[in-house]
Amino acid sequence: MERKNELLICQLIQYGIDHQLIEQADAFWCANRIADLLLITLSPDFSCQRQPYESLYAILDQLIETGIRHGVITDSAIDRDILDTKLTGILTPAPSLVNRSFHSCYADSPKKATDWFYKLQKDVNYIRADRIEKDRKWLYEGQYGTLEITINLSKPELDPKSIAAMKRTGNVNYPYDLLCNQNVGFAGNAGHPSRMNLRQVPLTLQDEPWLLQYSPYAYFDQHCIVLTEEKRPMRIDRHAFACLLDFVDAFPHYFIGSNSDLPISGGSILGHEHFQAGAHVFAMNQAPVRHTIRFEGYPDIEAGIVEWPMSVIRLSGSDKEEMIHLATHILNSWQCYSDPENMIFDHLNQQLKSTITPIVHRYQDQYVMDLVLRNNLTTDAYPLGYFHPHPKLHHIKKENIGLIEVMGLAILPGRLQKEMEAVKDAVIHKKDLNENPLTAPHAAWVHQWRQEYNEIQEDHIDAIIQKEIGKVFEQVLVDCGIFRSLPAWERFLCYCHAALEP
Repeated sequence: MERKNELLICQLIQYGIDHQLIEQADAFWCANRIADLLLITLSPDFSCQRQPYESLYAILDQLIETGIRHGVITDSAIDRDILDTKLTGILTPAPSLVNRSFHSCYADSPKKATDWFYKLQKDVNYIRADRIEKDRKWLYEGQYGTLEITINLSKPELDPKSIAAMKRTGNVNYPYDLLCNQNVGFAGNAGHPSRMNLRQVPLTLQDEPWLLQYSPYAYFDQHCIVLTEEKRPMRIDRHAFACLLDFVDAFPHYFIGSNSDLPISGGSILGHEHFQAGAHVFAMNQAPVRHTIRFEGYPDIEAGIVEWPMSVIRLSGSDKEEMIHLATHILNSWQCYSDPENMIFDHLNQQLKSTITPIVHRYQDQYVMDLVLRNNLTTDAYPLGYFHPHPKLHHIKKENIGLIEVMGLAILPGRLQKEMEAVKDAVIHKKDLNENPLTAPHAAWVHQWRQEYNEIQEDHIDAIIQKEIGKVFEQVLVDCGIFRSLPAWERFLCYCHAALEP
């Protein structure tokens, strides 16, 4: 068994060398650290000989089994993740080396730098490519373009051992959140994931220190997080717009956007200011302008209402300061605007209700900024949010609609995998959906669309269910839209000292 462990150590070392994570001169240094971690006693004739290997995942799985046998960890999902991250953390270059390599690549081109950094984080398994591949994905051709649908299966479900360990751990105060730079190299515990293989590179936006890192469970190509080095709450304001534009100056091949800074109307991490960026082109990016807007005092900026289910104003121009100024004007106007007839209130109970989800990219020499109007009103009939997926859609999507989904990429809960299999079986075999707890929440929805198809065959059912889920997501975006008519838009634009072009 020890010989097999030595072989696995040599394979992991060889993987690191092949992927330029370490050099041959680092071999014994890394091997001894791996052996120490796994309580392996190396033989006197051990040498780091080149060994063929199947994949990084196969090596890690076998070394984790060694760790379980040696009592290093228990056989739980959390412990397995912590150990495999410690193993790849041994191969991960130090932050200072990563920073130097990133900026050396950046001197050639920004794209070369991000490509190198992204590959590094995949090679050390921080970006969990094997798990991301488990996500179910398809396209839906809808009224507003091609929407992307994902059932999120990449994040592992917690087993009973992991849940018990989390309860024993209790509150963890370090690192102080899931984003901060204290996470770099953190060993992990039951209450906080291991980040031994995480690296962040420093950026400067608006003369402030920021950090760039990639998302371990990427929802799109080169999905990254841009966060302030200082911990401060999310805030959409003039400074945020300026930072977004600074970023696309530095990385013109990426888009960048921010979730809103209010609960319900966006993302879940409001305590640490951050943006999301990447190389993906979303359906909203490709949506055309439906109506042109003329803003007084901004003749050089093109503006318009985007043909999109949510309420989006698109600004295009080459003057950075003018873009920032106009975006701030629209934000300030929106935060003071009320239209009770359309359930729009600027404040209720002295709490601000309106904000914006801004998204920026470059097109040639132009800045393009999409300003998505958001409002977190709740009512007795809509306790989770009025401009939020409505209750009849909660069987598919109940969670907040954040930046990624605003742009047309659905992130649906993993529970749907089992539930849709049960729905498929019930439809094919004509079972009563209300009799199974997996299908009962979907019964009314299935009844609604089953009438639209003649005889549903087994070889067609998957495509039908995917299409119907796509329709639900499109309606989710409609529910989150603020203005449901052109006159409602016109009243707001008048308040902004703007008007639609004839």
